[in-house]
Amino acid sequence: MTMCRLSVCTLGMVRQGRCLGFLVTPALRHRRSIVRSLFSETGVWEREYKAETRRRVERWWHPRIQKLWQQEMKEQSPQKKKFYVLSMFPYPSGRLHMGHVRVYTISDTIAHFQRMRGHKVLNPMGWDAFGLPAENAAIERGLDPEDWTKSNIQSMREQLDSLGLCFNWDREVTTCLPDYYKWTQYLFVKMYEAGLAFQKEALVNWDPVDQTVLADEQVDENGCSWRSGAPVEQKLLKQWFIKTTNYAKPLLDALADLPEWYGVKGMQANWIGECSGCYFDHVLKLEGRETGEVLAAYTSSPEAVHGAAFVSVLPSHRLLHGSSPVRAALLRALQPGKNCLSEVTALNVFTGREVPVVVSAKTEFQGHLDTVIGIPDSSEEDARLARDLGVSWVTVLKTEEDGTRTLTNSAEFTGQTRQEAFNSITQKARERNVGGHLTSAKLRDWLISRQRYWGTPIPVVHCGSCGPVAVPEEDLPVSLPKVPSLTGKGASPLQSANEWINCSCPRCKGPARRETDTMDTFVDSAWYYFRYADPHNQLRPFERSLVDHWMPVDVYIGGKEHAVMHLYYARFLSHFCKDQGFTSHREPFKKLLVQGLIKGQTFRVAETGQYLKKEDIDFAGEEPVQKGSGKQLQMTWEKMSKSKHNGLDPQEVVQQYGIDTVRLYILYAAPPEQDILWDVKTDAIPGVLRWQSRLWGLLTKLREARQSGETPNPSVLNKKECSETRMIWENKNHAIEQVTTHFTEDFLLNAAISRLMGLTNTLSHASPRVVLHSVEFEQALASLCVMAAPMAPHLASELWAGLSQVQNPLTSLLSGAGDVMQQPWPTVDPEYLQTPDTLEVSIRINNKACGSVTVPQQVAQDAEKVRELVLSSPLGTSLLADRVIKKAILSPRTALMNFLVEE
Repeated sequence: MTMCRLSVCTLGMVRQGRCLGFLVTPALRHRRSIVRSLFSETGVWEREYKAETRRRVERWWHPRIQKLWQQEMKEQSPQKKKFYVLSMFPYPSGRLHMGHVRVYTISDTIAHFQRMRGHKVLNPMGWDAFGLPAENAAIERGLDPEDWTKSNIQSMREQLDSLGLCFNWDREVTTCLPDYYKWTQYLFVKMYEAGLAFQKEALVNWDPVDQTVLADEQVDENGCSWRSGAPVEQKLLKQWFIKTTNYAKPLLDALADLPEWYGVKGMQANWIGECSGCYFDHVLKLEGRETGEVLAAYTSSPEAVHGAAFVSVLPSHRLLHGSSPVRAALLRALQPGKNCLSEVTALNVFTGREVPVVVSAKTEFQGHLDTVIGIPDSSEEDARLARDLGVSWVTVLKTEEDGTRTLTNSAEFTGQTRQEAFNSITQKARERNVGGHLTSAKLRDWLISRQRYWGTPIPVVHCGSCGPVAVPEEDLPVSLPKVPSLTGKGASPLQSANEWINCSCPRCKGPARRETDTMDTFVDSAWYYFRYADPHNQLRPFERSLVDHWMPVDVYIGGKEHAVMHLYYARFLSHFCKDQGFTSHREPFKKLLVQGLIKGQTFRVAETGQYLKKEDIDFAGEEPVQKGSGKQLQMTWEKMSKSKHNGLDPQEVVQQYGIDTVRLYILYAAPPEQDILWDVKTDAIPGVLRWQSRLWGLLTKLREARQSGETPNPSVLNKKECSETRMIWENKNHAIEQVTTHFTEDFLLNAAISRLMGLTNTLSHASPRVVLHSVEFEQALASLCVMAAPMAPHLASELWAGLSQVQNPLTSLLSGAGDVMQQPWPTVDPEYLQTPDTLEVSIRINNKACGSVTVPQQVAQDAEKVRELVLSSPLGTSLLADRVIKKAILSPRTALMNFLVEE
């Protein structure tokens, strides 16, 4: 595999369109841009990358990189291909935690990479600013939640800037500001007009501590509130819902067209359930008169709905516990543990058939259902119940001679097969807006009412004549009023804001009262990704053309804890906006990158479960114990928190190790979806510190070689040195190929860093003459600096500036203008793509040549894989099968592996 000296040593120059021996001319050198750097200011290039050097480098480059990013964002060409990288926006608690640092480091790294690839990048940031934490903090401190929130936003924005994170701050959104929640209200009104937002009495989950309603998803498996931890109570309240069940089937089906989302697709599919049935609307009647109450009842056999015999409700149904006009009649029929026929009837709006309402003997139906349609032809249980109650029904299913089941006595659907009728009946019901939307028995509609102050007001007024009326668009936003004080107890503070509550009905202009419930904050975050595309629009939530340009989000980064609630609601609202003609895209997110937690070690007293601070622990013995008492401790890794005394202040960590070190640690310690166990003694921090020093050392090595007084000349390299340059060239191209794939396909940024470390290792072993005379070394080092830039921008910027000022450069790569962040992402050389897919690796045993083994080109730099291939080859089987291998060494310079074995 050894090539002639001419072909190897001139590869780099030929690729640059130059002839053998042609170096950078004085004229070209004169045109080279002098990048201002810390080095260029001091005139001294320090030989080692010490802690103080790192601090000075980061202080120098931090404001310059920030300024450069903002400038680049303003000057992005509209002709460039877009790339929208989005990280889940934070709640403004006032302090960043390490989880924030991880998610935003990942998004920042991907954004830099995509911009260097020539894309027009959107990497926005905003604030999920409404919600209970701010209200509770305001109550505890006697403050206005708005003042508290704005102060926290300012603090956290400064922290984000201090971490060197580059966002499109000109697109910042804050959900508690009227210019944002005006459009949240607008979207609510659109859903109300579409029949998706509605109010009804319901038994709801009540948090007695936070004094508010919780959606089902906000109650944990132990029946406790997700936020306060209090046992949840059941309470009957009139609440606002959004009919997400109408979109269950489209949301379920659309998952098939999305790439795998780290298991999230399965979680969403499981949450939605099998959409094999639907609801039909029924008008309740008592003594032959309509009561005005509409009841939606579920069936898993909508094709047989004309054969319904009854509608069954649970004893816990809201009709038996609220203010319904049929409540008394249903209670008269109620006999616990027994199916009871009531005086109430239900008129199916779709079929026009009237059936009795039965109070069920059951305490629960399948899934979350509380109302079902009894159809004897499709259920033996329903048939038995109808017979027991003496209820008649119409037969609607018959079996043809060929065994096919078809419909009879089913109006225009008679004669259709069950599948044909299933499709046509549900479609007709949807067209008439009386049900028919395919959904599952386990899915409920989205409960959005919250009985708290700090949230988006629901834009509805209640009129004695007109009933509930949506606030017209021209009267939005319904601004949140100032209230004298917040107590956190009793009724919502909005109920005491009389001047705000009392208003005129938009329809009849008579007296009316505003709705005092506010929206669940998940409504605010269900559409924020749209607003980033057009954040300053005062005429509509967003311009369709701008949203169509940026959407869908190319990669969405956040925690797996949002897999069901936030992602489900965001997908629902995106589907709704598509149906309203607001956007062209139905699904909002193309790829999802789920990041794991950063966990800290915790120490708990075994007897009591008390968490201890480090200063209360004695580490002198084999096992840590509690100081003073000597009690044994339980050690584990848990999500960082103040209460568990295992948290880290990101700014303290940055101050100790530096911005780039923290960034590299977060990216290198584990794949993004896995948890990181923070242990500075044994984890990745020492490794990334060494790598930064080795990168610095490579540039020092090149600078010193080029300052030796000897003129670099590739033609003087001998055959062995040319073979070494060939190895460098192959390793460089392999690194570019692999790192680019990790950034674009699997997001294994830890593997990308490992690949760059491998290239660093190869260059570190380069012989002095190769460093001095080789184009390949110079090009590989330049590519290494560029590929490290998205992950360690400050160090890479200083390295590039130093590289740009190396004396006697051999390649025009270093003649381009600008900082490293302005350089194009390196691409694989065409010649590399044309090289054979395999490589002959020479094998030695105890330094004696024994033959060669063919290995795939893509694993030729992987010592472990090469070792496995050699041992499984005929040569390895015959020479090494029965020998004790002490070590296998893969040469970083040539295609050679040396096995050291016991004699």
